[in-house]
Amino acid sequence: MNLTGGIVLYAVLWFLTLFVLLPIGEVSQDEAGEVVPGTPRGAPHKPRLGRKMLWSTAISAILWAVCAYVILSGIVTREDVMGWDQLIR
Repeated sequence: MNLTGGIVLYAVLWFLTLFVLLPIGEVSQDEAGEVVPGTPRGAPHKPRLGRKMLWSTAISAILWAVCAYVILSGIVTREDVMGWDQLIR
């Protein structure tokens, strides 16, 4: 894995974990009883995006470290991945 591949892998993992974390713990404006005029009733009351971005950074760093270890240590090689299609055939 080169530098570009590592950065791309981290970015993909970061956005994936962010999208998984976004709906966790959300309360709609309707459920909170404070609907701001001009917004839908189902809009988040207090989304706390900063906290979720920090959690996403921490979780994706751990996932990236595991993936980098698997790739760089040779546990899974390109030849192994190329042979996975034989399992389906």
